Amino acid sequence: MRIFLTGATGFIGRAVLSELLEAGHHVVGMTRSADGARALEAAGVEPHHGTLEDLASVRSGAESADAVIHTAFDHDFSRFVENCEKDRRVIGALGEVLKGSRRPLLITSGVGIGGAGHGRLAREDVFDDSHPNPRIASEQAGNELLDAGVNVAVLRLPQVHNTEKQGLITPLIAIFREKGAAAYIGEGRNRWSAGHLSDVARLYRLAIEKAEAGARYHAVGEEGVETREIVETLARGLRIPVVSIPQDKAAESFGWMTMFAGIDMAASSALTQATLGWRPQGPGLIADLEAMRYP
Repeated sequence: MRIFLTGATGFIGRAVLSELLEAGHHVVGMTRSADGARALEAAGVEPHHGTLEDLASVRSGAESADAVIHTAFDHDFSRFVENCEKDRRVIGALGEVLKGSRRPLLITSGVGIGGAGHGRLAREDVFDDSHPNPRIASEQAGNELLDAGVNVAVLRLPQVHNTEKQGLITPLIAIFREKGAAAYIGEGRNRWSAGHLSDVARLYRLAIEKAEAGARYHAVGEEGVETREIVETLARGLRIPVVSIPQDKAAESFGWMTMFAGIDMAASSALTQATLGWRPQGPGLIADLEAMRYP
């Protein structure tokens, strides 16, 4: 297939395009820079200049594609709500191009949107339209396209990791380094699900090849790693002390990350594995955190 991939030069996008190329697909990768275009060409990818702010450039990239994978997202979490609304607009623009065809669109969301509440694992068959996470905007946009006849599916991400990056944990390291201490809230029993980058990339490929309208997939290799274990591992790597803080003091330690630091983001991928035959094989989150370099 000729696949248009947004975020092609990003952390996840680079892994996805490698997976697609190995499977014999032709990839058209969106990039905002000349350097990015050169890197894509060197990798055997057809570059397409575009930005999330320029919806015309997004639409033009999708026009000649057999399928679209949307991994791009503005990860400035200090503007998280605004960036989620930007993602809603981008998904809408992609859908405009794909209406009236069966060409598949695979969009990206977070596992928290499938949260079942009361400490239960988030599931693929759960969608809470009133969920407070602003990332709900992405799935709401996808649902609107689905109602309009677009062949859209959703891939929900946990903390995606290797020894280079680890989702929300990467900015958490910067916060801990600045504060001089590694903190968790209360007893640190809330859990974060995780998925190794190589497994996540393979799941994107399997999902776009399946092209099942309305499907939701969880890229989860580990259902839930307690934040206390994560924080203690980071503290050893950074050689700083560990502290427990009460919820009402969280903002002083975590800043913009307070919205994530104390919540439970455990999730299952049982339905994903059963549907696609996907089996996570990469190292676990703690293993990657222990193996990474802490400058």
